[in-house]
Amino acid sequence: MDFLRKEWRSRLVLFLAVVGPGFITANVDNDANGIATYSVAGAQFGYSLLWTMIPTIVALVVVQEMSARMGAVTGKGLSDLIREEFGLRTTFILMLALVATNYLNIVGEFAGVASSFELFGISKYIVVPLAALIVWAMVVHGTYSSVEKIFLSASLFYVAYVVSGVLAHPDWKAAALSTVTRPASIGFRNYGYLYMVISLVGTTIAPWMQFYLQASIVEKGVTVRQYAASRLDVIVGCLFAGIVAWFIVVACAATLHTVGKYNIVTAADAAQALRPLASEYAYLLFAAGLFNASLFAASILPISTAYAVCEGLGLESGLDKRFDEAPTFYWLYTLLIVVGAGALMLPRFPLFRVMVASQMLNGVLLPFVLVFIVVLMNDRELMGEHVNSRGYNIVAWATVAVMIALTVAMIFWR
Repeated sequence: MDFLRKEWRSRLVLFLAVVGPGFITANVDNDANGIATYSVAGAQFGYSLLWTMIPTIVALVVVQEMSARMGAVTGKGLSDLIREEFGLRTTFILMLALVATNYLNIVGEFAGVASSFELFGISKYIVVPLAALIVWAMVVHGTYSSVEKIFLSASLFYVAYVVSGVLAHPDWKAAALSTVTRPASIGFRNYGYLYMVISLVGTTIAPWMQFYLQASIVEKGVTVRQYAASRLDVIVGCLFAGIVAWFIVVACAATLHTVGKYNIVTAADAAQALRPLASEYAYLLFAAGLFNASLFAASILPISTAYAVCEGLGLESGLDKRFDEAPTFYWLYTLLIVVGAGALMLPRFPLFRVMVASQMLNGVLLPFVLVFIVVLMNDRELMGEHVNSRGYNIVAWATVAVMIALTVAMIFWR
């Protein structure tokens, strides 16, 4: 008995030592853009898009696990490996596409910060600059360990959306049935339906996540010997993120869709609409969750982009380095925050279009990033005995094929 107790205690200590990258990466993707996308999906289509959750979460677990495993085995970031294996030109083109998409995502995060406080009558001209300064100072003056602890604490607040979903009093039977069966009444020849399916996948498995997760694994110093515990971190994080996303869709389907409020334009609108339809507590939890998610992601997305670009160009990067040791990394991080927050200062900036369009672009870019990941994961010289299994390859290549097919179909039916 003592032996078993000591073994479980040692496993728990090991898990706590490596927990962070997987849980943070999966949950930060339930950001302002993600919350807006899930809210719109529930408001417009009710429970009918819940069937996408299970296959998307399966794909998320596989993709995240591959990125984390690659980081632990090679000790290198994804951009670094793409540059080494495919050349600087290919990496540069991929980085341009990633920076452009991530910039729209970053603007969406600050839009979420602004929206959450405007619900209480506080101007975006006060909140957004202050939020930008907070996230900049936290990262530039912090260490990887201190920043990670803050991010883990922020991740736990996503429970607010689970509570909000319960308070919305959904039709649990209809929600459960829609999760395991695809409604026959809605077809893939509907442009709006296709657009939303791609956006849901894009917001759940965003390309930037793979770059951030692998870089975090490397910077945290996770090795192959520690990887079993880190793998659990990835899986738990993905499952928790999926549950939160499911409850956001359910909350909006149970309240907004059932009374015909289909045309919400932001996650803040969803929070406001929940107020008379559910309860004051659901409204407050939804609004507080929106602020937490937006500020959380406004910190990580610029970090992810700076990691990817600096690794791809062979430049120094990392939160444990000082400003003068990794100037490009920190200047790019600073620029993305300033320009991202600055867009919100424009009086007629199309916030909603940017937020949802950025998630659709995530879905379009995803298969191209996945191709690089899968090819690298099957390189025996690079990965040794840790190459992909047949099951992983089937799921990964199926995800690539499905996302390309959905994109082509969306363009065709436009």
